[in-house]
Amino acid sequence: MFAICNLAIVPLRIEPSDRSEMVSQILFGEHFKIIEQNKKWSKIETAIDNYQGWIDNKQFLVITEEDYLFLQNTNQFLNGDLIEYITNENHFLLPISLGSSLSFLSNKKINNQNYIFEGNLITGVQPKSNILQTAFMYLNAPYLWGGKTPFGIDCSGFTQMVYRLNGHNIPRDASQQATIGEALSFIEESEVGDLAFFDNEEGNITHVGIIMENNYIIHASGKVRVDRLDHLGILNIDTGRHTHKLRVIKKII
Repeated sequence: MFAICNLAIVPLRIEPSDRSEMVSQILFGEHFKIIEQNKKWSKIETAIDNYQGWIDNKQFLVITEEDYLFLQNTNQFLNGDLIEYITNENHFLLPISLGSSLSFLSNKKINNQNYIFEGNLITGVQPKSNILQTAFMYLNAPYLWGGKTPFGIDCSGFTQMVYRLNGHNIPRDASQQATIGEALSFIEESEVGDLAFFDNEEGNITHVGIIMENNYIIHASGKVRVDRLDHLGILNIDTGRHTHKLRVIKKII
């Protein structure tokens, strides 16, 4: 089966339970495959990044395989505003978040209704210089494990959404993101928009941020914030202490 998210934000959980850990979110217009289903829950695999988890059966719309393939092959259209609204001829009103997918608006109907969107549409690959401009739209967003919106986001959700809004689909988790791109030997070799990855005491990649000019980094830790970056890792500008140990810098685009 195939489906599309027709609500603003839907939690993706690690187990089929409302009490289960949220590992990601499905934003409005994102499509996915249903790979397992019971009376209340569906296990899905997202089309964007092949991420798996469970969502409530009441929180999506089943679509045809033809519609799924259309969404898979059409140009990417995303909401470029912090929050916007879509409406239809029945005066239905739904708020949607930054990065929500509106690809179906190009020539398709959903729920047998023509939806209207009058906000800022982003499509195609953007210049790398736009990365920071996009990142700052999330500045001060609270940290939320599994979050993908300016109202709650985790470190890898932040980097994934910033890159997605600039026309680049990268994996969901920091450890997955660290497997792609070109590794750089020194901070001095990096450019604005490159990704820096950080590991824990066991050597596992657990954090990621976006490199800025003059050895600064923007990342999600407590909130989306700007800190210093040096050869040891992230230096919190408020406490003067290192908080994350640098593992590798990657040039993704």
